[in-house]
Amino acid sequence: MGIHGLMSYVGEHKQFFTDLQLRNTKIIIDGNNLFHRLYFESNLDLQHGGDYDSFTDIVHKFFETLSVCKIYPYVVLDGGCDLLDKKFATLKERARDKIQVAYSISRGGGGSVLPLLTREVFKQALTKLEVPFVQCFSEADRDIMSLANHWNCPVLTLDSDFCIFDLKAGYCPLNYFQWRNLCTCEGTLDCYIPARCFFLERLCSHFSHMNKALLPLFAVMNGNDYINLPALETFFSKVRLPVGGSGWRGRKHVRIQGLLNWLSHFADPTEAIDNVLKYLKKHEREEIRELLCASMEEYEQSDVNLEDFFQNGNFDSQVTRKLELPQWMLEALAKGHLSPFISDALLLRRTILHVQVENMQRPSAHTVALPIRQVIYGLLLNASQNSEVTSPSKQSNKLPLVREFDRSQKTLKKSFVPTTMLPQAFCEDHHPLATLTEVPRSDRLKLLLETLGVKASILQHIPSPLWLPVAVTCYWMRYSEPKVKLHHLQALLLGMVFGELHKTSSPDPAVFHVRDKMIYDQFLKWKEKNFQKLMDLDTAHAFCQWQCCLQMGLHLNQLLSTPLPEPDLTRLYCGTLVHRLCKELKSAHGAENLLISSPKMSQLYCDLFHAVKSTVPPDFFQETTKTTKSCKEKNKQAASQAENTRRPATLEAQPFCDVNNRFASLIVED
Repeated sequence: MGIHGLMSYVGEHKQFFTDLQLRNTKIIIDGNNLFHRLYFESNLDLQHGGDYDSFTDIVHKFFETLSVCKIYPYVVLDGGCDLLDKKFATLKERARDKIQVAYSISRGGGGSVLPLLTREVFKQALTKLEVPFVQCFSEADRDIMSLANHWNCPVLTLDSDFCIFDLKAGYCPLNYFQWRNLCTCEGTLDCYIPARCFFLERLCSHFSHMNKALLPLFAVMNGNDYINLPALETFFSKVRLPVGGSGWRGRKHVRIQGLLNWLSHFADPTEAIDNVLKYLKKHEREEIRELLCASMEEYEQSDVNLEDFFQNGNFDSQVTRKLELPQWMLEALAKGHLSPFISDALLLRRTILHVQVENMQRPSAHTVALPIRQVIYGLLLNASQNSEVTSPSKQSNKLPLVREFDRSQKTLKKSFVPTTMLPQAFCEDHHPLATLTEVPRSDRLKLLLETLGVKASILQHIPSPLWLPVAVTCYWMRYSEPKVKLHHLQALLLGMVFGELHKTSSPDPAVFHVRDKMIYDQFLKWKEKNFQKLMDLDTAHAFCQWQCCLQMGLHLNQLLSTPLPEPDLTRLYCGTLVHRLCKELKSAHGAENLLISSPKMSQLYCDLFHAVKSTVPPDFFQETTKTTKSCKEKNKQAASQAENTRRPATLEAQPFCDVNNRFASLIVED
C-alpha cells in the first residue's frame, strides 16, 4: 500500500532498528518489491526494452547468496486488484506518472520504468532456482504478515506499511539488506548478510509506549494508497499537533511526528477516533468513523493459510471462495501460471496496460496486440456466460466490453473494447470457462495459431521452445505500425540465437565449441557497446510492439493451458544487444555473415528467418533477394551437420489457414 513519507521518516531514526547478521532462518520476501529493486538498483538498461538476461543473472546471484547463508526464502507476489478496486485511483495516477517518466527516458532523461516482461522473467527465474513462490489474489501485504508471524521469521521488502504491521520477527528494509556484502562469522565458516530490522515496539516506545493498535489509525489518517479523506484536512487545520523537538525535515515529517505524538495520548483507537471526530462537522462524523474503521482493517492479518499452499499446494481464503472461479483457474493464478491481467479482465472487466519507453508521438505499442487481447476477453467473458463468475448481462446478443486504460500521446486514456466472437469450430460445443482445460489440445492449439495467423507447418523445423516466439513474430510482422524493417527482424532473430548460444555456453571446449564461443563473445562485445544519448525511437517502438505481442501471446497460451511450450523468457530478448545489432546491420554485412563460423547457429538463424518470411508477401522487404539467397547457401553448407542433429518436433495438429484480419472491431473510445 504505502504510507506517505513514513519510510524516509523511519529511516532517520536508527533507534527504531536492530542490526542483524542474517543467517539460518526462513524469510518472507515481497516479490514485487524485490524484482523492482533488483532491476533498478543494478544499473540495468531502461531505454531499450529490458536486458532480461542480465536481470536473470542478478536474480540468480541474489538467491545463491541467500542459500550460502542458509536463508530459506519464500516469495509472495501481488495478484490482481481486489473486487472493490479500492486502489484504482492510485493505480491510474501511477500509470499517468509512468507515462511522463517513460517520455523522459525516451528523450535521454532520467527515471525508472520497469521493462514489460520483467515480472514474467522473475517468475521463470524463481522456478528454475526452485525458490517457492505464490501469487496472491490481490495485494499481498496482509498475507505476507500472516505467514511471517506464523513462522516467526522476518519480512524482506521496502514498503512503509510494514512499519505498521505487528510483526513478531520484524521487517528488514531492502535498502539495508546488504546481500552484495557477504560476511563470515568470526571463528567459523558460517556466512551472513548484514541487515537492519525494524521493530514496531521500538517505534511505540519512542512515543511514550503508545498502544500498537493505534498505528493503523495513524496510517489511515496520514494517507495511504487506499484512502485519502479530504474531510481529515479539516482536522489537521484545526488540531494543534505536538511535534516535539525540532529539525524535522519537510511538512510531511512534521505531520508524521505530530500525529504520532497526538495519538500516543489515547488508550485505544476508539478513544482516538472519538477525539478526531470532534473537529469535524456533525453530519460528517458517522460516515468518517465508518471509513476510518473499515480502512484500518487493511492492517489486520488475513485468513489465507500460505503455509498450506507452500507445503501442500492448497490456496484457500474467504476471498477466493467468494470469487466462485473454476478450481483450475484458482490453482493456476496461485501458482503464477496465469497473470493478474487475466483476473482483472475477468472479475473487474478492466485492465491497465503497462507503458514502455516508446515513441510517444505514435499510438501506444499495445495497439498492435489488441486482437489478441480481444480473443482473451472472449474466452474469459463469452465462455463464462453460463457460469456465475462474472454475472454478465442477460442481453447475450451484445458482446461484453472491457475497459482498457492505455497511453494516448502523453496521457492515460480509457477505451471500451468489445470481445471477439470466437471461431465457430471452437464455440460450437459452448465450452464454459470451468471446462476450458478439458478442451482437446488440438482445438486449443488451433485457436492460438489462428489468433496469431500462423500455419502449424511453418514451425516444424524450429526448436519447440521457440515455437511461440516465432508465431508471435509472424503476427508482429503483419500488424506492426510503422512497418517492420529487415534489420529489425534480423536483429530480433539474432538475439534469439544469442539466447540459444547461452544455453550451451560452458568453459569446457568439448561442450562449447570454439566457433560458437567466438560468436558468443562477439555478441557480448556488441551488447556492452555504449549507445548515443538519443535513441532511435521508431526502432524502440517496433520492439516495444513485439514485446506487447509476446506478452499477450503468452497470456493467451497460458489461458489455453499451454498448447505451445512456454518459451524461456530469461534469454529470449536482450534490448541493448538487439538495438546494437540493428545499428550494425544497417552499416555492415548481412545478418547471416555474423554466424558464418558456426554452421549450427547459422542453420538455426536461417530456419527462424524463413519461417517468419514465409508468412509475409515476397516483396515485404526491400533487397530481400540477396539475404534469401545467402541463407540458402548457408543452408547447403550446413545441411549435412544439421540433418544429423536436427529432430523436428511435432505440433500434433493440422495446418490452419491464415487469418486475413478478421479482427474488424475497433476501440470505442470514451
